[in-house]
Amino acid sequence: MFFGREKQMEDLMALLKKQTASLVTCRGRRRIGKSTLIETFAERAKCRFIKIEGEKPRKGFTDATQLKSFAEQLSAQTGSDPTPAANWLNAFIRLNDKISDHERTVILLDEISWLGHYDEDFAETIKIVWDNHWKKHPRLILVLCGSVSSWIRDNIVDNGAFVGRRSLDIIVEELPLRECAKFWGKAAGRVAARDMLDVLSVTGGVPRYLEEIDPSLDANGNIARLAFRPHGILRDDFDDMFDDVITRLPALSGRVLRTLVDGAKTVSDIAAALSMPRSGSISSVLECLAEAGLVRRDDGRNPETGEACRLAKFRLKDNYARFYLKYVEPVAAVIDDGSFEFVSMSAMPGWETILGLAFENLVVNNYRELLPHLHLEGTLITSAAPYSRKPSRDRPGCQVDLLLQSRRSLYFVEIKRKAQIGREAIEQVDSQVRAIGRRNGVSARTALVYEGELSPVVGADGYFDAIVPFADLLGARDR
Repeated sequence: MFFGREKQMEDLMALLKKQTASLVTCRGRRRIGKSTLIETFAERAKCRFIKIEGEKPRKGFTDATQLKSFAEQLSAQTGSDPTPAANWLNAFIRLNDKISDHERTVILLDEISWLGHYDEDFAETIKIVWDNHWKKHPRLILVLCGSVSSWIRDNIVDNGAFVGRRSLDIIVEELPLRECAKFWGKAAGRVAARDMLDVLSVTGGVPRYLEEIDPSLDANGNIARLAFRPHGILRDDFDDMFDDVITRLPALSGRVLRTLVDGAKTVSDIAAALSMPRSGSISSVLECLAEAGLVRRDDGRNPETGEACRLAKFRLKDNYARFYLKYVEPVAAVIDDGSFEFVSMSAMPGWETILGLAFENLVVNNYRELLPHLHLEGTLITSAAPYSRKPSRDRPGCQVDLLLQSRRSLYFVEIKRKAQIGREAIEQVDSQVRAIGRRNGVSARTALVYEGELSPVVGADGYFDAIVPFADLLGARDR
């Protein structure tokens, strides 16, 4: 089930027009579809395709283990000698010998950090072989791919030794909402937006999780099957995913992530929640979590000055991680012995609050899909992030779910998931608009993105410049 990824596919297809070899890096969260993207590209482009995947490091493994696996995978696909090479230089030269200049070839070195886990000179060896062998094949596209995005960034993307060598760096994010709806197949037109929202609040736009949806079941049925039964994918995947992508300070990373389950925080807020001094360790962990796609740093701009906000907040971007840590992890042992009784999501403590956070997350993560509904397509957006300000002696505090800023406008976006939505939505946004001083020539505009029953008075009042049902972001009206 391959949906979306048009921009990434377009960028990859453009490489076919080159008359020289291309070196591509591809990174993103586990289960996000990186390998599938490259495989689908090679198939669509009718390229010869060779894939070598690193094995996950574990007790008893060594560099020789990876070299043996490399040799066996290469032999199975090309008929090369299955005997392990003595080192990575020899292994890569053996791969080079199987590249033909007469046909377009895509080589995917997948889970690249696992391949090089036991060799500190691994990245340097790649550079040497690229400079002396691989780049001489004009029809080669070499893709270095992996879930440990920080390894690719540190060793390839930000490594000065690779300056001028990379043709493309692809960061694979969660699927846009319109693409997520396609996983319900022919049933999508019959499934209520709220039912899809409840599932997406748990899975986010992660393709591997969405592939497991049973369209014949409602949200409760799908989540019960995937998360609250032994060996369900949403029961088991967190630990593997976290261990795979977090390689620095894993224990502290887990503690930091848990502080963000109930809302965004600054570094100082996180340090206080952990009863720790603010330190470089927390900042380093947040950087790693952000690189892994689990956390988003929301800098934004101060709407009153146009300058970058002084204090950034960190938001748990990954809806699955929030759901797992809040509801699955505490009862994991009970689930595993088959005695957990799942009633419904609404019976879970604090579920409506968590759904509210998840809904905000989905809309903020997909703000680009919102722009056409606000007549902002083609407008340069200088900042798109939640905005908050603490109260002081001379002015009130405020909290904006999503503040979109352009050169001439501030767009206050209220994101609300509630059974009944009435005039309070107008009052909340109006208080935000009045709390923030605007620079000369800057207009304030307002929008409501909602899921629930909207009171007629909200539309009739005319306060909001745009009112967008969540179903519109799912493309429900197009189906």
